[in-house]
Amino acid sequence: MRKWLAVVVMGGACCAGTPAQGMAPALRPEKIKQVDAVFADYAKAESPGCALGVIRDGGLVYTQGYGSAHLEHGLPITASTVFDIGSTSKQFTAASILLLEQQGKLKLYDDIRKYVPEIPEYGKTITIRHLVHHTSGLRDYLTLMALAGVDFHSVTTDDDALAIIARQKELNFAPGDEHLYSNSGYFLMAIIVKRASGKSLREFAQEHIFGPLGMTSTHYHNDHAEIVPRRAAAYEPKEGGYRIDISNFEQLGDGAVFTTVEDLLKWDQNFYAPKVGGKALIDGLLTRGRLNSGKELEYATGVVVGKHRGLPTVSHGGSWGGYRAELLRFPEEKLSVVCLCNLGSTNPSRLARQVAEALLAGKMSASEARPAPAARPAADSPSMPAAALEVRAGVYRNPQTGALRRITVADGKLRIDSFGGNPTELVPNGNGVFVVAGSPVLIEVTFEPAGKAMVIKRATDPPETESFERAEAFAPAATDLAAYAGSFYSEELDVTYAVRVEDGKLWMRVRNNQPQSLQPAMRDLFVGPQGIRVEFARSADGRVSGFAVQAGRVRNIRFVENTDWKKLFTGGIQRPPKKQ
Repeated sequence: MRKWLAVVVMGGACCAGTPAQGMAPALRPEKIKQVDAVFADYAKAESPGCALGVIRDGGLVYTQGYGSAHLEHGLPITASTVFDIGSTSKQFTAASILLLEQQGKLKLYDDIRKYVPEIPEYGKTITIRHLVHHTSGLRDYLTLMALAGVDFHSVTTDDDALAIIARQKELNFAPGDEHLYSNSGYFLMAIIVKRASGKSLREFAQEHIFGPLGMTSTHYHNDHAEIVPRRAAAYEPKEGGYRIDISNFEQLGDGAVFTTVEDLLKWDQNFYAPKVGGKALIDGLLTRGRLNSGKELEYATGVVVGKHRGLPTVSHGGSWGGYRAELLRFPEEKLSVVCLCNLGSTNPSRLARQVAEALLAGKMSASEARPAPAARPAADSPSMPAAALEVRAGVYRNPQTGALRRITVADGKLRIDSFGGNPTELVPNGNGVFVVAGSPVLIEVTFEPAGKAMVIKRATDPPETESFERAEAFAPAATDLAAYAGSFYSEELDVTYAVRVEDGKLWMRVRNNQPQSLQPAMRDLFVGPQGIRVEFARSADGRVSGFAVQAGRVRNIRFVENTDWKKLFTGGIQRPPKKQ
């Protein structure tokens, strides 16, 4: 099938193999072939795909569109196609905050309640810098909305997001104690920009960033009904084809920048020769976060400062609806890769790194994130007797984080999962060490004698180690499950969950959404979809009186028993009243 080549669309020219802007030389034909091979799965007219831009020494040395920007109208993707770049937007929000600091209108160490007094007092100060580095402890508002049953295809606004954040009675952790990615921080930064400057984030960024840099196809998108020329539709795969997946959320800061490959070239040029913000802006963006313990983070100011195969990188990915994005920069090589996609199953971070590997292969070291061939489980890995495998089977829990892992035995093989299905094989690698099969990162799993504890080691840079303790598994009968059934209300989410027993399983339902099954893991602890943990609490007389939900970026959301069953099946989205 022929490649869906980039063409001239609505005034945007993109010629394969030649620089679109700047004076850098075009890629050599053999390199173009390697780069195009990375996107072979999307290079067809009947598939959504990606726009690619390779920037070297300040110029676009290669641009290409792979797939369709709009399946209904058969429009190909080009370098001038507009995409929602999701969280890749965060660097522009961070830059706006830094520019306001340069203007003397705020300080990074300001208490956020100076600008957003709606946020409760939690006993410890949350600063703007905590928001910037995801160390505030604020619960992620998108996860909160999902737990509240909000339909992500409906319209929500700044008022909705601020209201649900302001209802939270506690933090995930004390400010500065941990790093946990939270979209709440960057959304609140948009509110701070508006209240400190008197202009919306969209207006401020246009005046101080996008306009001065000539990014004429870029804006913060705060009106879901606004028509955007050359905008790509976004899709998710479904059986036999695709379905549209575009969110109508209108809040800004954590995402919502619409842009193109061509415009991101101008932003990348500002990194090396800053027309906007000067060197102080670039230094500010590259300033890494630091915890109260003194530990330095890879997450800097709206970007991640890290390494890939030995080379320093500055990057950030994005994901929203069916849109996916990555802006990956190798500053020492003055090479950047822009990958913007309109298919939710794509992984532009991986695709961008594969492109970089093809172009910088001679300068990269062996990947730190991949095991050496000798460390991979061999086809003739030592076998283990069934009894030795069975003794390791069971449920394990991290006592610090509460994370769960389940070890099972099937077909004479040990397997691991997180109660989310699709268990992965653990291959014995000698000396009692197991290796997670098929992982691009070497992950070793070891067990203490009799399977009393488990340690998981990941060969990342730096290495990561996680310890688990064996827990008593819970296999309740249907009569046991009846104790958990009832109606439970969360004031923080302003929502009621219905819990019931059906077909010998426990089910949970929020609003009119489809019920979700809860898998028993330990006594009073169940696991729901996407690894959500539901931990039931009991009163002094042993009766179930409520539960707490742990959902990744949101910890310890409490529900209490509610006998008002009239709240169970309210239709639609219950949204807080808008400000008058």
